[in-house]
Amino acid sequence: MTRHRIFTTSVASVYPHYLAKAEKKGRSKAEVDAILCWLTGYSHATLDEQLVRKVSFEAFFAQAPRMNPARSGITGTVCGIRVEDVEEPTMREIRYLDKLIDELARGRPMAKILRQTDADN
Repeated sequence: MTRHRIFTTSVASVYPHYLAKAEKKGRSKAEVDAILCWLTGYSHATLDEQLVRKVSFEAFFAQAPRMNPARSGITGTVCGIRVEDVEEPTMREIRYLDKLIDELARGRPMAKILRQTDADN
């Protein structure tokens, strides 16, 4: 199978694009960070560390403290590809993240983005 270039791309190099997409639609850095922390289990401090260290997407997800089990509820398309149909695990995690950032930019409430139910509150 072909290794995708995005696997070796640093999260820090793409992070400003996530921020710009969110901020252009009136959302905040705190919300982008909350999504990343929810998805991966990183704390805000360890997320910042990963960004400073310029870890690759592959390492970022491999080193994640606890991938959120609720991420399997993320469905829909990113760039015309259904996220739930992506077979390669690292690419699926990247697509989940892309989908969550898209939802943020579209104005979806954070509780829905983070797949929270009334029982979670």
